[in-house]
Amino acid sequence: MMFNEEVSLIIVLLVPAAYLLGMFPSAAMVARASGVDITAHGSGNPGASNVSRVLGWKRGVLVFALDAAKGAVAAGGGWLIDGRFTAYVCVAAATLGHMLPVARRFGGERFAGGKGVATVGGAMFVLQPLVSVVLTAVWLAVSRLTKKASLGSIAIIVLLPVGAALVGAPAWEICAIVALGLLVLARHAENIKRLIRREELALGKNQ
Repeated sequence: MMFNEEVSLIIVLLVPAAYLLGMFPSAAMVARASGVDITAHGSGNPGASNVSRVLGWKRGVLVFALDAAKGAVAAGGGWLIDGRFTAYVCVAAATLGHMLPVARRFGGERFAGGKGVATVGGAMFVLQPLVSVVLTAVWLAVSRLTKKASLGSIAIIVLLPVGAALVGAPAWEICAIVALGLLVLARHAENIKRLIRREELALGKNQ
């Protein structure tokens, strides 16, 4: 396949498909099934942590699994069709679809979606499985000890490229992981501010 044909395949087919996949509103649908508008409760974020805080850990786990599946499908599909580079491009598109779903803006709702931790995490279980297993344990430990899901998420995002480097990932792949991490950290800007002010909501605490 020639370079121009590869670019065409990514832009015309895979990237838009991955973005649309990322837009699937897992948290909103799970919460709505319980009669709750998740954006009006807890932190207001349509993500697994807030669903867990508002509706309980079982629904939170379901949302996390659905959001992770979006990243895993994007990564696996891109990898199978056109290699690991395309996989990372598709993961980025799915993550942006999850974070910034245009459909919500068209509906007059707040533009921001979820924060991308589960979506990137699901992708990394496909692309960096060993590192992902270790960092899952890190997230559980940090979140349990601090009662702050956001702190656990920030920790694993920072450690992810380090782990990839330790297992011998090529430089371009580490750079791609850093770029994905920066996207996730950008969506955690308010969480970081609340952590500094010691105002961040705890897991299991609905305010």
